[in-house]
Amino acid sequence: MRLLLQTASLLVAIIVSAQAVCSAVAADAAADTLGLTKSKPDSGRFVAVEDGYLIPYRMKIPGTEVEFEMLPVPGGKILIGSPETEVGHKADEGPQISVEVGPMWVGKHEVSWAEYKTFMSMYDIFKKLESNGLRKVTQERTVDAVTAPTPLYEAAFTYEFGDEPDLPAVTMTQFSAKQYTKWLSKLSGHQYRLPTEAEWENACRAGCKTAYAHGDDPKGLDDFAWHAGNSESLPHKVGTKKANAWGLYDMHGNVMEWTIEGYCEKGFAKFAGKSSTLSFFDAIQWPTLAEQRVVRGGGWQDQPELLRCAAKLGSADEEWKSEDPNVPLSPWWYTSDPARGVGFRLFRSYQPLATEQITKFWELDHEDIEFDVKARMEEGRGATGLVDRDLSEVIKQSVEN
Repeated sequence: MRLLLQTASLLVAIIVSAQAVCSAVAADAAADTLGLTKSKPDSGRFVAVEDGYLIPYRMKIPGTEVEFEMLPVPGGKILIGSPETEVGHKADEGPQISVEVGPMWVGKHEVSWAEYKTFMSMYDIFKKLESNGLRKVTQERTVDAVTAPTPLYEAAFTYEFGDEPDLPAVTMTQFSAKQYTKWLSKLSGHQYRLPTEAEWENACRAGCKTAYAHGDDPKGLDDFAWHAGNSESLPHKVGTKKANAWGLYDMHGNVMEWTIEGYCEKGFAKFAGKSSTLSFFDAIQWPTLAEQRVVRGGGWQDQPELLRCAAKLGSADEEWKSEDPNVPLSPWWYTSDPARGVGFRLFRSYQPLATEQITKFWELDHEDIEFDVKARMEEGRGATGLVDRDLSEVIKQSVEN
């Protein structure tokens, strides 16, 4: 009986969502202007662009009451990395290079547990849809398929410091963070993704050229960041320190944030000597290994020098998954520190990326990760489903039930 009720509920959701297609299409034009206005705002933050002005916006994750906020960030030519004269400078931060980044919207806060747990709930939803033969992932629709994270093996580890809705979500792999951005993009009709190193550093610096967004003296960091000296060895709710000049919270500290790039001990050496400014896309160092992917910003367990705008760290499978008993190791979760200090933030370009570009920000990029995901799926321990705007009705039904 319970299975029949669940099936009926899902069928109702599919029917309702199908009836909503016409209104969803009609809403597309309005959706395309989310965060963009033709008229210059009288007050508040805005960024002038060709079609008008980028402005802050709040958005509910479709099918839920969970909200997140995006703020406008200007683009332009910027220097990324740190000079050798900067206190704390490391080889992986140089040489400084010039990169052209575009205007965009950036998450006001790091992605919270309230947001990420909505994505985690897709595991059960996809499993139910699959068992009921609904919304099948066909060969023609693989572009719309998203792999949901499996339930945590040891929740006590990840949630030891709490899982309150406004704490930053942590311990997800870069692959899982990428799938979140694809899921939210397909669900909402807006293109969210992880940032490049240049885009992240531009947002962190907020127009400054100093070691930190507030200046060169780490003593001023307490006002802006949670770090080893003031965090009491635990993460804190997002947005409880001061924001940077562009209104972004926790760019320094609290949790480290994923970028899309692979880590290189020689930093930007491959670009050294180029006289021209690189485009943001040409400046990307795409990952070549399953691990060693770049996180930025430092976290609550780090010393101030690791929170500098140019500081970075490469992920390490052998350390961050050392307690993982799964074979193969989980492609969705880490099980060991410093992974409890790793999260991510949403970025959205003013001009959406071309299909072949955005695909590189969302999809599997290494055969080892692909093998791990495939193995989990074949064992029935993974869940993949189609994601589009119609799915919001299914999510809504799941929340209500």
